[in-house]
Order: sequence, then C-alpha cells, then structure tokens
Amino acid sequence: MDNYIIEMKNITKEFPGIRANDDITLQLRKGEIHSLLGENGAGKSTLMSILFGLYTPDTGMILKNGEAVKITNPNDANALGIGMVHQHFKLVEVFTVLENIILGAEPTKSGFLTLNETRKKVIELSEKYNLHVNVDAKIEDISVGMQQRVEILKMLYRENEILIFDEPTAILTPQEIEELMQIMRNLIKEGKSILFITHKLNEIMAVSDRVTVLRKGKWMGTVNIKDTTKSELSMMMVGRKVKTIRSDKRAQSPDVILKVEHLTVANKLHKKLNAVKNVSFDVHSGEIVAIAGIEGNGQSELAYALTGLEKTISGIIHFSNVDITNSSIRDRVKLGMSHIPEDRHKYGLILDYSLEKNLVLKRYWQSDFNRHGIILKEAVRNYSDKLIEQYDIRSGQGSTTIVRSMSGGNQQKAIIAREIDFNPNLVVAVQPTRGLDIGAIEYIHTQLIKERNSGKGILLISLELEEVLALSDRILIMYNGEIVAELDPHKTTPNEMGLYMVGGNRSTPQNQEAGDLA
Repeated sequence: MDNYIIEMKNITKEFPGIRANDDITLQLRKGEIHSLLGENGAGKSTLMSILFGLYTPDTGMILKNGEAVKITNPNDANALGIGMVHQHFKLVEVFTVLENIILGAEPTKSGFLTLNETRKKVIELSEKYNLHVNVDAKIEDISVGMQQRVEILKMLYRENEILIFDEPTAILTPQEIEELMQIMRNLIKEGKSILFITHKLNEIMAVSDRVTVLRKGKWMGTVNIKDTTKSELSMMMVGRKVKTIRSDKRAQSPDVILKVEHLTVANKLHKKLNAVKNVSFDVHSGEIVAIAGIEGNGQSELAYALTGLEKTISGIIHFSNVDITNSSIRDRVKLGMSHIPEDRHKYGLILDYSLEKNLVLKRYWQSDFNRHGIILKEAVRNYSDKLIEQYDIRSGQGSTTIVRSMSGGNQQKAIIAREIDFNPNLVVAVQPTRGLDIGAIEYIHTQLIKERNSGKGILLISLELEEVLALSDRILIMYNGEIVAELDPHKTTPNEMGLYMVGGNRSTPQNQEAGDLA
C-alpha cells in the first residue's frame, strides 16, 4: 500500500462560467517531489489553492496520512503542516525579510514581540538550506530570486512538511533555477514532501519523482518520471505534438527602426549608480535583436528607458527617425512602439478592469472605439471577443472577466494579444513567454517571427537562453550595464553566451577601445 501523506480525492471546483477542477484526484507520497503539469488555465493553481485553504472545493475530500481533514483557510493548512510559495509572492515590500517571515506567527511575551530567538532561528534555517538571505533587508530592495527564498523560509519557519511551489521558476534566472532545484532536493532529504507546479518539462524531468497532468480542468494521468519522456508529457498536456520554433537566418534590412546612442540610465534602487552605462545599438526592420544577460545587469532599466517608463541620464533614442528620448509613453505608442513588460501586474494590466478594457488600452482613443470622447462599448466588445478567440485567452466570463481573477498565463496572453494586434513598427518584448505553457510558447514564438517576417523590428529581452537562440537574428550580451558582446545565434553556444553573461569573457565593446581591455 502506498504511503500517501496527502490525498485529494474527486475534487471539483466551479467559478462563474468555468469548471476549474473537474473530479480530480491527486496523491502525494511522503518524501517525493510530485509535479503538476498543465496548460495555462488547466486548473493547477486552483487545485493547490484548495489544498492551502484559499478556496473550498464544491465536492471531494482531502486526506492527510489517510485521515479526512477540513481546510477552510491558510491557518488550517499551516496547522496541518502545509505551506505554499505562490506564483505572485505574498510579501509586504516595506517590511524586512525577518518581518515578512514571522508575519502571522509573531513570537510574543506578555504582549511584546520577542525577536532575538526568532532572528537566530531564521538565520540558522537560512544557512542550513543554503538560502543565504539578509534578514534585515527590505523586500523592495532585494531581487525576485531572493524574495522567493523568503517565501521558502516562511514555510520552513512554520515547520511545514508539505511544501507547494506554484510556478517557482517563472521569474528566476537559469542560475537561480538550478539553485532552487538543489534546495528542493535538500528539502526532500530532510523529510519534506513537495508539490511542484511548472510548465517547464526540463525541470520536471530533472527533479521530479512523479507527475500528474491536467488539461482543461480534467485529470489526464499520473506517471513516473523514469517511465515517460518530454514528448509524451507534452502530448498529454496539450493533446497534440508541439513544434520547436527556430528562426531562419535572414539578410539584414538597411532600414533602422530603433537607434540607441550612448544611453545611460540610473539604477532605480541606488540613484548614485548607473544601471545602463553608455549603451549603443540598433534594431533594423525585419529582424529580432535579443538582449541576453543575468537578471540585474541593466536589461530592465534599458527597457524602461526605451518605452518611456524611466528617464534617461544621457544619450539619444531614435525611433522611426524621430528623437523620442523625452517623449511621452502615448507618443511612443502613436509612433508604433509596443511593449510586453516583464512585470505584467505592475506595468501590463489594470487588474481590476475587465479583460475587454485591458485589451483596448492602447487603442481606446482611436475612432474605431471612440466617438466625441464616448467609448463605443459594442466595438470594444467585438474587438475583445476577436482577440480572445485568436489568442486562446481562457477566462470564466469572456470579455467581462475581471483580469485579477485570471491565471497568470492567460493574463500574459492578453498582453501579447494587445501589444501585437495594434500593428506596431517595433515590439519591445521583455520575458514574453514568462509563465506560459509549451503550447502558448510555441504560439507566441510563431507570432514574433511572423511580425519580424512582415518587416517589424523586435527587441527581445529574455533570460531564457533557448528562447534567445531560437528566435534571434543577433544577440547582444549585457553585463554590468554594458553590452559586452554581439553574437550570431547560428554560430554561438549557450556556454559561450554564459561566459560573457558572468563577465568571464568580453569582446571589444561599443564604448571602449580594444587597448583599454588589457
């Protein structure tokens, strides 16, 4: 008889217009890493939210160590030893790491906080599991990778034995992903049991013992990793074979759509330091230029400056032969610049607006949707319905769905649809497939190549080396705020790219003489 620490039996959960979980059974063995795989909107996060007490199932039951339990809120889950790292972190940005870890489980004596022993315990946990976080740092001042480690420490501090990781690698660098995989292996050695939600088949094959596949809210099967392959899992997940997209080599057009000259941008956290340092490059019509680098080397600030979200210190940005260095975001949009931001919640969507309002954000003032300052609701609805069907954006109530209620992957699809459909001349795509399943990634890659082939310029900023190599015509490597190499994707390798990304190699950069590099 299998030793199941958690069993979720015949779980069904409906929301208005959608059955997110349809009679699903999931069984977690003690001491295993069990992955949950499925397309965006397949019901994975809903199922785990039920286990953590954020939702109550309509039907079904949950057992721990063979005994039925009732979980109505996260406090019940924590009492049963169940913890969860959410896809979008649940941290208070102005609080310190230590304050976030103890929040809701504060140690007190006679009504006063007693932090000395707790601080010691958190530091010991941090060192034991090689998490190495600064307990006194504020959340707003640390990287997303470190924020995730704080979420893990929250679970360890509460002595949770069942750990749920919801899309934990969606916002991590390749190096941070490998570190997280090792942390998960160490947790299993300590006797923990892990439920791991991810879209990335390589990660599932590398770290999991078993995997359960969901499709459109239904259970498609549970298999042992040693008995399956990536192609079999992708077929179970999307119901068809998924093609790997590879961009063909093309001759460069003489038309320059974006020209950046000696651009310098301040560091958002440390204003006395520069995040982007004297950077120059261009993007031609009909090409995909990819910027690769480890997170935190200036890519984000570069994207903010190009799209108008951040002011520049010096340098010039020419777009469609117009100096837009000090132009507004609206003016850049009118010239034909689209932006797929890395943070979809902060810069990509208005979460409490409906899906249709979000889809028309770049166009609502145009005559197709506006008459004398009055928005034409029927035109907006028809346009929204068209994009929802075209881009397979899944939501409970279609165009009227509040975006906050949608899965992260479907929120990303909505941004992609809006940014590509308004017929831009340049697409600034920052982590465009973050959080998407393999079927959606295939579709987005196809769309980006289609835009490129129609003569558009694409600036792709990505942490995914496979994505960079598959899509780009040219690769620029950023390290410490500078472009340190320009590489041909058809001739370079991930190892060579990685060496430039960590500063271990450097070709003659744009703003130094070769003699200065000795």
